[in-house]
Amino acid sequence: MKKLMTIFVAALTAVSAFAAPKTYDLTSPGGKIKVTVESGEGLTYTLTHGGDLLVDKSEINMLLKDGTIYGGVQKAPKVTRRSVNQTLPAITYKKSQVVDNFNEMTLKYKEYSVVFRAYDEGMAYRFVSHAKAPFFVESECAEFNFAEDWNMWIPYVTQNTETLESQHMNSFENQYVYHKISEYDKDFLSFVPLMVDGPKGKKIVITEADLMNYPGMFLYNNEGGSKLAGHYAPVPKKLQQGGHNELQMIVTETEDYIAKCDGACTFPWRVVTISENDAQMADNDMVWKLATPADPSTDWSWVKPGKVAWDWWNGWNLYGVDFRAGINNDTYKYYIDFASKNGIEYVIMDEGWAVNLKADLFQVIPEIDLQMLVDYAAERNVGIILWAGYWAFDRDIEKACKYFSEMGVKGFKVDFMDRDDQVMVDFHRRAAEMCAKYHMMVDFHGTYKPTGLHRTYPNVVNYEGVNGLEQMKWSSIDDFDQVTYDVQIPFIRMVAGPFDYTQGAMRNATYDNHRAVDSEAMSQGTRCRQLAEFMVFDAPFSMLCDSPSNYMAEPECTEFIAGIPTVWDETKPLDGKVGEYVVMARRSGDEWYVGALTNWDERDLAIDLSFLPAGNYTIEYYKDGINADRAARDYKKVVEDFTPGKINVHMAPGGGYAAKITKK
Repeated sequence: MKKLMTIFVAALTAVSAFAAPKTYDLTSPGGKIKVTVESGEGLTYTLTHGGDLLVDKSEINMLLKDGTIYGGVQKAPKVTRRSVNQTLPAITYKKSQVVDNFNEMTLKYKEYSVVFRAYDEGMAYRFVSHAKAPFFVESECAEFNFAEDWNMWIPYVTQNTETLESQHMNSFENQYVYHKISEYDKDFLSFVPLMVDGPKGKKIVITEADLMNYPGMFLYNNEGGSKLAGHYAPVPKKLQQGGHNELQMIVTETEDYIAKCDGACTFPWRVVTISENDAQMADNDMVWKLATPADPSTDWSWVKPGKVAWDWWNGWNLYGVDFRAGINNDTYKYYIDFASKNGIEYVIMDEGWAVNLKADLFQVIPEIDLQMLVDYAAERNVGIILWAGYWAFDRDIEKACKYFSEMGVKGFKVDFMDRDDQVMVDFHRRAAEMCAKYHMMVDFHGTYKPTGLHRTYPNVVNYEGVNGLEQMKWSSIDDFDQVTYDVQIPFIRMVAGPFDYTQGAMRNATYDNHRAVDSEAMSQGTRCRQLAEFMVFDAPFSMLCDSPSNYMAEPECTEFIAGIPTVWDETKPLDGKVGEYVVMARRSGDEWYVGALTNWDERDLAIDLSFLPAGNYTIEYYKDGINADRAARDYKKVVEDFTPGKINVHMAPGGGYAAKITKK
C-alpha cells in the first residue's frame, strides 16, 4: 500500500494540470442511494443513502507492475449509462426468481474502465482492463472511508497470526467482535462479509462478487480512524504439500504481485450492501445478481440439491446394531438405509474412506467397497457424496471426476483449501467447471465466503466459510458462544450466499449444561432451535449432522427435518436484530415454512403472517417445551387450524420455533 501511494502521489504531482477533477452522479432506481464519483487527479467515490452520508470520499485504484495506474490521473472519461429492470430465473437458490433492477454508469478511459452500479439495496463497482497483452497487478487500493466512527461486527483471522502475510492461509471461520472501526486490532486481518452499524438503524455490509482469477479481499485498518481498506494475498511462487493429513498446499514463497492477467479482463465487484433495518439485510441478492450468469445453453436439470446424512460430526456412532460401527461397509449401509427410509437424498462419506496421508483418492481403505456402496445406495434412491481433501482432488481432478462419475458418485465435498490467493480462487472455478463436465455437484468446505460462483455453476451447491456446528465437538461455551453467533450470521455471512453449517443435533444443551464431547457432540440451545435452523439458514445442500441412531430415537423431529426443502420459491425475512433474534419465512410451492431463533435471552414475539393469501390453513409447529430452559431437548409439537394473521411465539433461552403452514 505504501509503495502504491508513493507512486500515486508522484504521478499526481507530475501531471496534476493534466486533468481537472470532474464529478459524476449515479442514483439507485428508487432514488435513495447516491454514488458520487470524482475523476481527474485520481478516482474516488462517495456513498449516501436517504441523504445520510455513509462512505465519505474513498480512493480506488490498481497499480500494475509496469507503473500503469488504473484510477490514476486521467483525462475526462467517456461516460455511458444504462438502466436494467428484469426478473431472472434462479437455479438452486433461496428464491425461484430474482428481480434485477439497477442503474449503471461506466467511466471509460484509454486503458481501462470502471463500472458503477446502484441498486436500491446497495452499490458496487469493478475495474475492467482493456489490455491486449499480459500484465501483472502489483496492488489494489479499495477504500471504505466511513462517514463516522461507527461500530462494526468484524471477523478477525485467528489462524497463523505470526504476521499479516501468514494470515492469508486460514479457514475463514471466526466469531464476530463488536467495536468501533477505529478500535481495529492491527495485529490481524479480517475477512468479509463484515457489517458496520450506520445511522438511524441502517446496516452496511462489505463483501465482493464475481471473484474469478484474482485474490479475495481481506480488510484492514492501517491508519486508525474510520477507514477500512482492501488487502490481498500475493500470487504463490512456491508451494509445498503438507498441512492437514498432507492434503493441503502450503505457500512457502510468493511473487511481488497479487495477480497475473492474460489481457483484457474484468475484476471482482467491490460490494456495499445497505439495509434500513436488520431484517432487510437477511435477504440481500446483490452477490448473486452481480455474478456471471450460468451458460444459458447448458442443461442444469441434473443438479439435484437436497439433504445429506452426515457421518463425521457424530463420529460414526451407532447403537443398537450387531456390527462394529466405524468407517466400514456395514456402517455406511446403515446410513444409506436410514436415508432411504426417511427420504433423505444423499449420504456423505467424509474423511477416512481413502487411505490416510497419501492424498490419493484412488487408494481406498480395505474396509470399504466403494462400488458396492454406491450401487447399494442407488438401488434405494440415495446418492453418495465423497469427501476429498484439496490436493488429493486437484492433483488428479479430471481423472477423479471421470472415474467417480462413471462409478455413480453424485459429487464431492472438497475440503481444506484455506486460501484465497489467485491460484486458489481459480481452482474453485476449475473444480466447478470440471465437476459440471461430469455432472457432479460440489460442496466447497474449508474455503472462503461465496462470491457468486453458485450462479455461474449451479452445481456448486454450498460453501463453508462459516463457524458451523462442527465447533461444538471441541469448543466449550467459554470459547465459542454458538447461540449468539447463530443470530449474527443471517445478517452478515449469509449476505454472501449459502453456508454449510451442518445443523440438526438431537443432543441439545442449555448454557450451563453444554460440554465439548468430540465423539458424542451436542448443540448449544434447544431442540427447536435445531429444527428452525433448516428454515433460517440458506443451504441448498444441507447436512443432517447427527447419528441415524439418534434420529431414529426421535422420529417426530426426524420426519419434520426430512420434509423441509433446501431450495425455495420465495424468501421473506420477517423480523430480527443482529445478535438478538431472527425470524425467516420461506415458500416452496404452496407450503410456507417459518423459523425463528433467539440468543440466550428468553423471548416472546408476535410474528405477522398476514401476508399469506387468504384462506384456511393447517399449521404444524414445534415450540420450546415448558422445561426447555432446563432440559434443552424439551419441545412440544402442535397441529391446528390457522387463519393468516399474527402468531405469538415464546422461545426459551437459546431457543427456537419451527412451523410448516399448508393450505387446506
